[in-house]
Amino acid sequence: MSELFEYKCPACGGALQFDTATQKMKCPYCESEYDVSMLQGVDERLSQQQGAQPVQQQVNEAQSVTGDSFSWQNQQSSWSANEGMNVYICNSCGGEIVGDANTAATSCPYCGNPVVMSGMLSGDLKPDFVIPFKHDKNGAKNALKQYVGKKKFAPSTFKSENRLNEIKGIYVPFWLFDSNASASVTYTGTRVRTWSDSKYNYTETSYFDIYRAGYMSFMNIPVDGSTKMPDELMESIEPFNFNEAVPFQTAYLAGFLADKYDVTMENSTDRANQRIKTSCEDTLKTTVSGFSTVTTKSSAVQIYGGVAKYALYPVWILNTEYKGEKLTFGMNGQTGKIVGNIPVSKAKLAGLFAAITVVGTPLIFGVARLFGIF
Repeated sequence: MSELFEYKCPACGGALQFDTATQKMKCPYCESEYDVSMLQGVDERLSQQQGAQPVQQQVNEAQSVTGDSFSWQNQQSSWSANEGMNVYICNSCGGEIVGDANTAATSCPYCGNPVVMSGMLSGDLKPDFVIPFKHDKNGAKNALKQYVGKKKFAPSTFKSENRLNEIKGIYVPFWLFDSNASASVTYTGTRVRTWSDSKYNYTETSYFDIYRAGYMSFMNIPVDGSTKMPDELMESIEPFNFNEAVPFQTAYLAGFLADKYDVTMENSTDRANQRIKTSCEDTLKTTVSGFSTVTTKSSAVQIYGGVAKYALYPVWILNTEYKGEKLTFGMNGQTGKIVGNIPVSKAKLAGLFAAITVVGTPLIFGVARLFGIF
């Protein structure tokens, strides 16, 4: 059973929030500040009440198969997902707070006080680590403005007419995979030689089989554990710097949204395996040089000794609207990296092609005259 939990300011009773600038808990009313470590006892009491168990999950040694299909043999997990909607009563104003089955932190829609659903992040559901937000809402807005400003082919009116409808900072659940891998890859390399005589031009392409093998270790490979977040968007704002991760405390969530995972560790391993496989192939490929082209012909990757951890990573989601179209941008709440699709101005593209044509025409005309075409 989840209970609402609020951090109250000892000085004035206001709702404390995590401040990205100071990395401390701050009261927006009296501006008092408190170290997060001072609130560690709250999480310890929650753990005792819920009978917490460590979330880190050991993955048994696994045999992979040659090619694109392989799997991990995982221990049975006790993590499970709930269904339906939950209704809570705000401790400050008595208003109703509605969240879905995975909502772990939000704010009261009436008084705005940040609240944490303690049961969603305790016991078997407690994350191992959290990377605190380092960029606040204003930083996310400015990053979006700069991002749009750098897009030369965006419609001129987009910069002034797009409306920022929603901006939210959310801690996204991630599974982090550690593993070792043994990889052997065969590449096809080509070398191209050209020459000519008085009559013909010649091109000779030689093909080579190239073999590479090696052992690699991977740490903290992130896989998005939320179905709400597109995997492609989450991967595009990587990397996150795990060196700045800290042991999980609910205090870091105050003032932000948070979800618990709804994609289990078992269902995330295929994506982790594929990322490992691709990394192995790309890393070994960097050792191949002296060829015109290099393509992967076949590969065999064995993954073993894996461990999965559970963490919350900071993400800003910004939704804008332009001419009736909804556009979503994602920003790494730790590094500030932002990505998203921006409309392209057809007029600007047409102008670019016209410029290329104007510049290219004299050159084409000169070559034509050289060969007696004109």
